[in-house]
Amino acid sequence: MYAWLGMGLLATLVGTCPARAANSNTLSGEERRIVAAAAAENDRSIELLEKLVNINSGTMNFAGVERVGRIMMAELAPLGFQVEWRPMSAVGRAGLVLATHHAGGHGKRVLLIGHLDTVFEPDSPFQRYERRGNIAEGPGVNDMKDGLAIMVGALRALHATGALERADVTIVLAGDEEDAGSPESQARADLVAAARQADVALEFEALATKNGHDMGTIARRSDIGWTLRTTAQSGHSSGVFSAEAGFGANYELTRIIDAFRRELREPNATYNVGLLIGGASAAINADGVSASASGKTNVIAAQGIAKGDLRTLSNAQTERMVARMRAIVADHLPGTNATLEFDEGYPAMAPTAGNRALLARLNEINAALGLEPMGELDPMERGAGDISFVADKLDCLVGFGAVGQGSHAPGETVELPSFDRQIKRTALLIERLSKTPRDSGFRADAVAGG
Repeated sequence: MYAWLGMGLLATLVGTCPARAANSNTLSGEERRIVAAAAAENDRSIELLEKLVNINSGTMNFAGVERVGRIMMAELAPLGFQVEWRPMSAVGRAGLVLATHHAGGHGKRVLLIGHLDTVFEPDSPFQRYERRGNIAEGPGVNDMKDGLAIMVGALRALHATGALERADVTIVLAGDEEDAGSPESQARADLVAAARQADVALEFEALATKNGHDMGTIARRSDIGWTLRTTAQSGHSSGVFSAEAGFGANYELTRIIDAFRRELREPNATYNVGLLIGGASAAINADGVSASASGKTNVIAAQGIAKGDLRTLSNAQTERMVARMRAIVADHLPGTNATLEFDEGYPAMAPTAGNRALLARLNEINAALGLEPMGELDPMERGAGDISFVADKLDCLVGFGAVGQGSHAPGETVELPSFDRQIKRTALLIERLSKTPRDSGFRADAVAGG
C-alpha cells in the first residue's frame, strides 16, 4: 500500500558528548568567531533570497526549478561540496540537487533538507520580490527560498572559520515538494538514501512562532489522500430500500462518511472530506479537484464519490486509522458496494526522544546567544513535509527558515530580521553536532502521542 507503513519508528538520540564544554550554554572562542562570520553573511543571504525569488520555480516550470538548483549548486561548490543535478523525468518532475561534504570525521553526520519549487507557476500574477523595510514579499519568499538562503549563509560562516572542514554534511533539495512526483517512493528515493548515511536531519522550512515566540518543530503529521467510491443498482425511486432495489449509492456514501465522523475520532488525527458527489452517474474530472454528476429525483443513485485526507501523528496511528476506515467501508448497506483507496501520501514525523534531545541542544545554543528557549510547536499547527520520509531513520528538527506569513498565497512575506538569528543558530548547531561522537546516544522507538 505505502512502503513506510508498518516500519518501526526509530530515532537516533543525540547523546551527551564527553568532549563538550563544561557549560554548553556559553560560546567557545571558535563559536564566537562563527557567530561573527554568520552576522557578516546576513546581507549577502538576503541578496541571495531576492535573486532566488525573482526566478519563477513553480513545480511544473522545470526550467525555472533547475535554474534555482543550479544557483544553489554554484553557491555550495566553492564551500567544498560535491554537487550534482539529478533529473527526475522518470517521476514527471524537474529534478533535485544533491550536495555532499565529506570530512571523514567521527561527529554526527548532518542531512540538510529543502526544496527549490514553489506553488506559484508562471501564469500566477504573483512573480516578483519586493522589499519594504524589514519585510520582503514575493513568491516562495517564506516557502522556502528564505530557507535556501539561510542554509547557504550558515555554511559560508562555517567555511569562513574553518569549522566546515570537520563537518560531514549532505544536502538534498527537492524540485517537487509542493507537488510530488509519482510514485513518491521513487521521487523521494535519493532523500531516503541520504538519510541512511546520516544521523541528524534539519529541514529549512519556515520558523514557526506562537504569540511572538520562536517554536521548535519536533513532529509533523502525515498527509494521505483517500478516495471512496460507492456503487449500486439504479432504478425507479419508488423501489428504494426494497430487497430488490437496495439503498442506492448515495445512502451508502453518506453512511460511510457519517460513520467516519462518529467512530474515528482520536487525539492528533483528522480526516477531512473535501469533495462529495453522487447520482445516476458521477466522475472525477481530469484535474483531480473537480467532479461532475447527473441524476434525477426519481432515480436511485448508482454512483457516489468522496475524496479527502487523513492526517496522523505517527505511522502506527495511520495504520490503525486505515484499518478502521476499511472496516467501516466493508459493512455495506443492502444492494450496494464500496471501495476505499489511499494515495502514497506523506508519512508522519512522530515526536521522539531523539527529536526532543535535538531541540534541547538547539536551546543550549539559544541560551549562549542570549535568545529565549524554544518550546515545542503543537503538531496540529503544521502540515506535512519531506523530512517525514526520513523521520523513522534519524533525529529530526524542522524550522530553520525565517519567520513569515501567508505561505502559498499572493502576498507571502518574510521578516528579514529573523535571518540573523537563524543563520547563527544553524551554523552553531551544525558545528556542535560535528563535534558530537557519532556513536553517542541510543536509538529509541518511544513515541509521545499517537
